[in-house]
Amino acid sequence: MTKEDSEMSQQHEGGRPIIRRRRTAVIAGVILTAGMIAVASLGGTNARANENETQGHGQEGYDAYAIGLWGDLPYSDLQATTGVPNLIADMNSQNLAFTAHDGDLKAGNATPNSVTPTTCNDALYTQALGYFNSLSAPAIFTPGDNDWTDCDRASNGGYSSLERLDHERTVFFSTPFSLGQHRIFQEVQLAPICLGVSGSVPCVENRRWTFAHVTYATLNIQGSCNNLCDTAPDSTEWTARNAADIAWMQQTFEEAKANNSVAIMFISQADPGFDETDGTRGPLRDPKTLVETDGQPDGFQQFLLALRDQVIAFEKPVAYVHGDSHYFRVDKPLLDSQGRRLENFTRVETFGDNQGNGNNDVNWLKAFVNPRSREVFSYQPQIVPANRTAVPAP
Repeated sequence: MTKEDSEMSQQHEGGRPIIRRRRTAVIAGVILTAGMIAVASLGGTNARANENETQGHGQEGYDAYAIGLWGDLPYSDLQATTGVPNLIADMNSQNLAFTAHDGDLKAGNATPNSVTPTTCNDALYTQALGYFNSLSAPAIFTPGDNDWTDCDRASNGGYSSLERLDHERTVFFSTPFSLGQHRIFQEVQLAPICLGVSGSVPCVENRRWTFAHVTYATLNIQGSCNNLCDTAPDSTEWTARNAADIAWMQQTFEEAKANNSVAIMFISQADPGFDETDGTRGPLRDPKTLVETDGQPDGFQQFLLALRDQVIAFEKPVAYVHGDSHYFRVDKPLLDSQGRRLENFTRVETFGDNQGNGNNDVNWLKAFVNPRSREVFSYQPQIVPANRTAVPAP
């Protein structure tokens, strides 16, 4: 596991606080595999990061800061051409340490007669890259099922899902830096234990970084049963990636403990389901055993059991951010094996497409992070003024 020491000094650029980090980390044991184009560029993780690429908004020490969370967007022409640009402008008007999109760059099926990309063709990822790089703060992204596992649907172009994931790895994850106009250095899961078209490849989409004593990590965990159902399910791919996700999650806890981090936040796409309360939005499962009870293939139980063990041992706050079921909520649904609620675990689901109600409905969530506070995280919905329709902003 990578260890790094950073020297942080607060400086200002354009009137906004930034953090510059000098990194001395060495990532050893990188194995380059044929067909994984992105890894060639990731060799830069061994070198001292370029200062222009390690700038990030925020404040040093234990000062409070805010981050922006969004995902499952855009799903329509209106959202692509109006809603998301309005959302990005709203984020850029605020002082955010970084932003994170928790997956799904389009709707699950292509929209007929659309003028913006709705199949899994290359234009879809080019459009998304433009969004992310128009964000002033560092921009984090983790893939969603609609932009790779579901690309094998005929309506999405009948692509190979593995080929589309390889493409995302090349477009979004070819360096150890985030996206955005200001970029931050991230640890990358370089062990070649995931799958691509050519065979075993590094899981370069899984990232980790620490900001002001809080450890963050992304995990490639998907809707559609985590690639175990829907069109052309792939249990071999799931087995490899699931093991990689569990290892990355466990290493994140280890690193947070070693660094004495005050909290952890994970960011992924899938709503794995935590109990039997709402089968309309996520898988149903026994909250004590975490076994899925709705008859669908269970792509999440192994991960949830491993996560629960780590949450209990860590004792400090753990936030799990996801999208997938398009229902904004902040709750505490994870129980231990005796049915007792784990008080230090919080599930956070971001706003997603909900245009069926007649609104543009493109909004985001601001997470306030105060490393000195007991709970560390608090949340404030951001209803983008320019996207309001039923009750326009005054």
